[in-house]
Amino acid sequence: MPTVTLDANTVRAATCPADKKKLDLYDTATAGFVLEVRPSGGKTYYLRYRDAHGKQRQHRIGDASGISFEQARNAAQTVRAKVILGDSPAEEKKLLRTIPTLEEYAQNRYLTYVKGAKRSWDTDESFLRNHVLPRWGKCHLDEIKQQDVIEFHHALKAKGYAPATANRVVILTRYMYNLARKWKIPGAEVNPASGVELFEENNKRERFLNAEEVQRLVAAVRASDNSQLQYIVPLLLLLGCRKRELLDSQWDHFDLERRVWRIPLSKTGKARHVPLSADVIALLGQVPRWEDCPYVVPNPKTKQPFVSVFYSWDTARKQAGLPEVRMHDLRHSTASFLVNSGRSLYEVQKILGHTQLKTTQRYAHLSQATLLEAVDSLGAVSGLSLAVA
Repeated sequence: MPTVTLDANTVRAATCPADKKKLDLYDTATAGFVLEVRPSGGKTYYLRYRDAHGKQRQHRIGDASGISFEQARNAAQTVRAKVILGDSPAEEKKLLRTIPTLEEYAQNRYLTYVKGAKRSWDTDESFLRNHVLPRWGKCHLDEIKQQDVIEFHHALKAKGYAPATANRVVILTRYMYNLARKWKIPGAEVNPASGVELFEENNKRERFLNAEEVQRLVAAVRASDNSQLQYIVPLLLLLGCRKRELLDSQWDHFDLERRVWRIPLSKTGKARHVPLSADVIALLGQVPRWEDCPYVVPNPKTKQPFVSVFYSWDTARKQAGLPEVRMHDLRHSTASFLVNSGRSLYEVQKILGHTQLKTTQRYAHLSQATLLEAVDSLGAVSGLSLAVA
């Protein structure tokens, strides 16, 4: 075990005897600092040390042709200091090799999990495939930094994407890292999306139909080439349900005698019960049924739930002069009609199946006429009408 005072000149002049496979030169100044010299002329710096269990370890610092002697010695001293403090460079290096890329994590763990845990997993898959993975898929989890997320977030908006779309990328990334940290996946100790400020979403607009608009819409869907649309749209308005809930509904879920519809799995992840009005009962009596078909409003051609009714809906809403109305606005309108008829927010919350009252408050639009009627009643109730007269 030759020991020498290593310096740049010693490294440059060192050669390996022809009868040896290699020559190790140990530095007298830095314990464990070694220069390995091979017959080929190649030279590599190492630091050799014993770990906490007394086992001999070797940490490769670098090739002498790639780094200077000073750089190698400084690196050796840094690693040695870590060893003295109880760290294990060998274990750190081993751990680094186990850190997955974002694509590996997404495909092998995240999507496998959310397919069974989230009804909207296909949305996550779409955002990953179209936005996140093309940008960071080949990066290891510990390589993505907060500044990377901020820059990508702003770049999406600059490209013309809606604030909600850009925000979704940040929210998805944050959620993925939170799960990875929970599962103790290496490289996820720091969440790069944590603390990233989201854009204000101005696209959360409210659109409520009035009675005249409803009549125009009903007339348009009755004339639609999609014969089921004349039942789908009125049922959405009368039930206040989500589109997918109705399209996937089955006759077995409806108890017409007790006047209740049981939705087995709602957006909240729990079954909920929707009361059926007399108008809904009457309309369900008009809906055509097919033998061996369990669905309430299926595609007549396939006898399966519609994948989408957008094109027939789009045609109908334009013919009704309501091109800006979305199908989800029918649910908004149901809440509006209920509140304006004097129903409480609690009742509306239960009918629409919201878990939080604040969600109902967003839908519960009060018309100007209702507000004026309310303030006009103050005079009679307070007795001020007589004083003013």
